[in-house]
Amino acid sequence: MAEHLVLRDLLAGGWRELEFAPFKPGITIHWLQQGEPAVALLRYAPGARAPLHLHEAVETILVLEGSQSDAFGDYEAGSYVINLPGSQHEVWSEHGCTVLLHWAKPVRFL
Repeated sequence: MAEHLVLRDLLAGGWRELEFAPFKPGITIHWLQQGEPAVALLRYAPGARAPLHLHEAVETILVLEGSQSDAFGDYEAGSYVINLPGSQHEVWSEHGCTVLLHWAKPVRFL
């Protein structure tokens, strides 16, 4: 029998009580589902950056708190970003943020 996971009050900050682990310098992660596809919450400290990476499949991001940026713009809380296969970018957060991330396949860091 398949199990399911429910995160109550996600948009109201229900993620704040979850345990996060180191991911990249200045970025921590809480895995909701590992593998392919993968779903996670990422928390960026102020000034943290994710290095240049290539999306080999679609990736979606929902900004829950703060703002995240890339060369294409700044995405405030409530923004929903879709990165299409073949796209690449660096990501950063000047003041810190938390995002819900869904990867169809892992990204390849360049």
